Amino acid sequence: MINWDKKRRILAGIFAVLVIFAVVCFAKIYQPSVKTDEIYTQALNDFNSGKYQNSYYLFSKVTLFSNLKPIAIYHQAECARMLDDNKSAIKQYQLLFNNYPKHKLSVRAKYLAAQLLAEEKPQPAQKYFQEIIEKYPDSDYATGAEYQLASIIYNKYTKDPKKIFPQSVKLETENYFRHYLEKSPNGRWAANCIEKWLSLGTKITDDDYLLIANSFYQSGEYEKAEEILRKVSISDSWVLEVKNLYALKNYPAAKAYAQSGLEKYSSYVENQDVNDVIDIYIKMSSSQTDAINYLLTKIQSKGKDYLLSLKCANSPENEKFSCYNNLYLAYPNEQFSADALANIFFGKIKLRDYANAQKIGKDHLEKFPDSASSPMVTFWMGKIAEYYEDYNSYTNYYKKTITRFPDTYYAYRAYLRLSRINNPIITSNINYKQVEYPYKKSKNNIIIKLAEFKDYDVLNELCEDEFIKSWIFYKKGDYSRSMLIARDAMEKINPKPDKYDLRWRLVYPLNYYDEIKNYSGITGNNFPLIMSLVREESYFDTLAQSSAGAVGLMQLMPSTAYEISSKYGLGINSYDALFNPAANLKAGNYYYSNLRSMLSGYDISAIAAYNGGIGSLQKWRNTINYNDTDEFVEQIPYLETRNYVRKVFRSYWNYIRIYSGNN
Repeated sequence: MINWDKKRRILAGIFAVLVIFAVVCFAKIYQPSVKTDEIYTQALNDFNSGKYQNSYYLFSKVTLFSNLKPIAIYHQAECARMLDDNKSAIKQYQLLFNNYPKHKLSVRAKYLAAQLLAEEKPQPAQKYFQEIIEKYPDSDYATGAEYQLASIIYNKYTKDPKKIFPQSVKLETENYFRHYLEKSPNGRWAANCIEKWLSLGTKITDDDYLLIANSFYQSGEYEKAEEILRKVSISDSWVLEVKNLYALKNYPAAKAYAQSGLEKYSSYVENQDVNDVIDIYIKMSSSQTDAINYLLTKIQSKGKDYLLSLKCANSPENEKFSCYNNLYLAYPNEQFSADALANIFFGKIKLRDYANAQKIGKDHLEKFPDSASSPMVTFWMGKIAEYYEDYNSYTNYYKKTITRFPDTYYAYRAYLRLSRINNPIITSNINYKQVEYPYKKSKNNIIIKLAEFKDYDVLNELCEDEFIKSWIFYKKGDYSRSMLIARDAMEKINPKPDKYDLRWRLVYPLNYYDEIKNYSGITGNNFPLIMSLVREESYFDTLAQSSAGAVGLMQLMPSTAYEISSKYGLGINSYDALFNPAANLKAGNYYYSNLRSMLSGYDISAIAAYNGGIGSLQKWRNTINYNDTDEFVEQIPYLETRNYVRKVFRSYWNYIRIYSGNN
């Protein structure tokens, strides 16, 4: 007879032992999040200090229950690579992509493992590269995998001269090389790719030669590109031929090919290619006007609207209206139509024909509501309504300019009109606010955690958001790249976020705040305006150099800087000193203050003179027919200077909008 009581006691004992064992095991592997963070931080510090052995050990101690574990495994692999222990590195990479296949680092881990295996174990490497191409076809890793896979196959058949390279396999290999060059013409392995491809002995088509020539061109290998281009029919290669000859400074040949191509072959290429060739042709011509007029007699289709737009932009003031009118009538729904109609609109304003200007303005806003010229037209519709003393209309137009196009130059001008501010300077002070992580923080957000750890390289790999990438570059001290990434990302957003959104601080950061505030204060300049000038001149790149020879944060010509230094006793007497932020900002502020005093304290005039020169500015003031600042700016003859004034005051508006609370 079974003793059930005894059996129950035995089972209960076994269960108790198992519970105790589980508790002990859990106690050993359980790790409070604070402890995990401490271990990870120290491991990362050791890695950055070159203590790879200790870093490897510490990363291994990160608990399995943490979302940092796959990243810790990745770092272990990196430590092993730094120690030249490829076997351990491969093992860790494999652990990562096998156990965490959906993690964003997995594809990188598989790619790096395949690279390490390629030499000694090409078969598994080939398998990994193939998987990357199939599963992640649009990634950079797939592009690299195409080359790596082709190289494995190539080496397999070329290292042993006795091995026959089957034609079908050659074509497969060629296809991988072709795809790599299509996706990455100036990539890391482009030169090797071309060398191996050409050595295959397969038939190279004109399209393939063009692809190879473009790769050489993109990589700055212009002589090699020219050699390849000789193998291609000129009807197919003329655009690249013009660009390459221009890069080689063979201007007579480049001009001849440009002229011939635009006459005979422009119908068969993209609009942008035609426009690029037109730009090069004009640059090589002694007279821009003559070059445009000549090409207008030769081109019958593509590029003609672009040429007409260039002609109109460079026409004398008394001819602009009829020029833009002809352009719009000929091309009412093309790339330059909105700009043409906006210029016709302003032409009527200059003639004080406000009734017809209103009709044209309404037509523009209905037909091109989101065009680049819409903010200008909306603002000027407000000014026309103000002329007619139509309070409701002009108020609505100004408010619409601010709400629909909040970060534009015209939003700034609309704010001045609404607020009845006659001076272009709204405020001379802005409150310092540091750049922050651009989104609201979340407790379980691994991105936030990595940001706190300053694990920027992995963070950059994990995130796809451009503003986060901008923030990463900012934290690394690359202010110029950070600002440009954020600027371009913000341009894509419509409608724009409100002024309190943290992303704006990346677009308009307060870099060199103390230095700019100090020197603008000493010289009597407007602080946020100088901040704006620095932003537009150099994008906060202390090493910036222009083709004309201007250098540093405020893009000073050395001769100008030395002259200002001598006049005010600034002690700047060397070229290298202009790359020093403090010295450059000091000289730049004194130079701007000097310009401003020569122009009766008018900041808009001083900003225009900073770009176009004081002689040109004084000439414009005497020759342009204008009633107010708005009309003057719209009619500055130099397009570069006109846009420069708009850009600087757009930045000024955004700095005070973001940092001082103005709407």
